[in-house]
Amino acid sequence: MVNAAEITADAIVIGGGFYGCETALELKRLGLERVVIAEREPDILRRASFVNQARVHNGYHYPRAPATALRSRRNFERFVADYAGEVMHDLEKYYAIARGSRVSADQFEAFCQRIGAPIQLASHDVVQLFSPGSIERVFRVRELAFDAGKLAARLRNELNAARIDLRLGTAARIRTFDDRGVDVLVGDTTERARFVFNCTYSELPFVGIEVKSAIKRELTEMALIAPPPQLRGRGFTVMDGPFFSVMPFPPTGLHALSHVRYTPHEAAQGSARLRPVKSNAVAMIRDASRYMPCLAHAEVRETMFEIKAVLMQTEDSDARPILVERNDDEGRIFSILGAKIDNIYELRDFLRGRTWN
Repeated sequence: MVNAAEITADAIVIGGGFYGCETALELKRLGLERVVIAEREPDILRRASFVNQARVHNGYHYPRAPATALRSRRNFERFVADYAGEVMHDLEKYYAIARGSRVSADQFEAFCQRIGAPIQLASHDVVQLFSPGSIERVFRVRELAFDAGKLAARLRNELNAARIDLRLGTAARIRTFDDRGVDVLVGDTTERARFVFNCTYSELPFVGIEVKSAIKRELTEMALIAPPPQLRGRGFTVMDGPFFSVMPFPPTGLHALSHVRYTPHEAAQGSARLRPVKSNAVAMIRDASRYMPCLAHAEVRETMFEIKAVLMQTEDSDARPILVERNDDEGRIFSILGAKIDNIYELRDFLRGRTWN
């Protein structure tokens, strides 16, 4: 056990996803010298930061959550500029409003105009990709994809340059705390930190402290497909209901297919463990091809499972704020639930708004 007075780290960040790495870097910029990241995977950005739609949101996805849409609009150009080398800039992106959607084409267009998101009618050749009568209207929009592989490479370089102590293949768990610090078991070593940041996303309940905010944990699946020629360099999202999205997945050169009905497998609250049983990839393609027939010729190359975490209070509204929860028993411990990748600016604002001494 570390001596109660012996602080070995100014901050320990548990979790080496995008939010964990950015938290560590920001703390360094704010003057904390000894910053440790403990990541149980063999590399950073291997879990939820990699296994997702890779979408850089620009507001379009949230007609039923105006505040989230406006945050995305505000952050989009900033993120694209800050991470220019990690973004797929030449993506053609389309939103198709299905007949029977919760939001009509007129409502969607008016919503985009309200938030200032670029929108125009899609060309005839794009509209022809959809089954006659299935879609009310198709729009060309400005929405991009990020490359998680390139993002990880950049962050590795930045962590190294900042002299952050990155410990890969290393699990961490909070053991005890007092008014002077927090003892954390990092691998086989007990470290004592002034502050601890739990950035483990869906694993927030598993690091030794209680998280009071109700979080829904959902086992999800995305299919990686070799797309038909008509979809190369293009992404499509069908709104708003039990539909699908298919977008380039830059790290692999494939497309990622997700489906509102078939991507979720099983959900739980609290610390219940979730495990995949079977793949829904074939069902995703079968249903999506009813709207976009060329998808029937897509080839499933891989399927990816990950546990998604959503705040219960925002589940029905589609709002996606970040969560920064300070532990009631020990104010030196913070649990952070990231949401969309562009929400990183809200986390930076929080960190910059406090004094870490």
